[in-house]
Amino acid sequence: METGGCRMSGAEPSGPAAITLEDLDGMTEESPDSAYHSHGSSLEEEGAERMDDEEQERLLNYWQSVGRGHQVDVPRDMAEPIQQLTRNNSPQERQSIPFTLIQRKEKLGDLLYEKRQYGKAKWACIKMKEKQYEQSICLGFMKLMRYICEQNSSGLYLGITIPIVTIVHTNESQSEMRQAVTVAYYLPEVLQDQPPHPFDSDIIIEEWPSTIVYSRSFRGITNEDSIMREINLLAEILESPELCLQDTFIIAGYTNPAAANRHNEIWFLQRP
Repeated sequence: METGGCRMSGAEPSGPAAITLEDLDGMTEESPDSAYHSHGSSLEEEGAERMDDEEQERLLNYWQSVGRGHQVDVPRDMAEPIQQLTRNNSPQERQSIPFTLIQRKEKLGDLLYEKRQYGKAKWACIKMKEKQYEQSICLGFMKLMRYICEQNSSGLYLGITIPIVTIVHTNESQSEMRQAVTVAYYLPEVLQDQPPHPFDSDIIIEEWPSTIVYSRSFRGITNEDSIMREINLLAEILESPELCLQDTFIIAGYTNPAAANRHNEIWFLQRP
């Protein structure tokens, strides 16, 4: 969502096998034949490491190229988390945030929106205030990636959950978006009771109350213009938009910020 980095399996590395006194007594000096096989094995390992490094470099270069398009610098220390999240980005590796579907509103066979209830849960949150929304979500997502990839008190890979959400704020008339946003990662079910502590002091663990949301799907990039367009569109579709918060919304992202054709949702939050 690794030696010295992100173990996407989440498993602890196995320790060295125990050596008994009988094993020590039976050991002899290494024969030339065994030395040859050992050397061959090390060459294979070197080849694997070289391929690993090449893949890591290729992925980092791709993210750096995408980052430049959003005026974001992707540092070299992101190479390993990027590689590991890419390798484990299959659907079976991702955990969806659980919710209860209350209602589906359709028109002529097209889904207009869904009304859902999300339960009380803990989230890892980071507040960002870059000049552009895209910069905030990219930089915030990278910080959360480091937290997910072992830079936490458990020392383990935590597992990717989707969607990654961003809380955005507008003025009361919903004509302008505020600069400050919060990027948030839902802690997997097994970590809800005792979330690992982030090493990054900018990341805060928050408990969000149970919330009813009105969700509408959209694709493509997310920026100030596209978000305001989606907010206004959903406000027109809802029968009673006044039942929702008028200045706080959530962008739910199901693909990483480097993806070109992202799957997103706009969420309206029902007033408590």
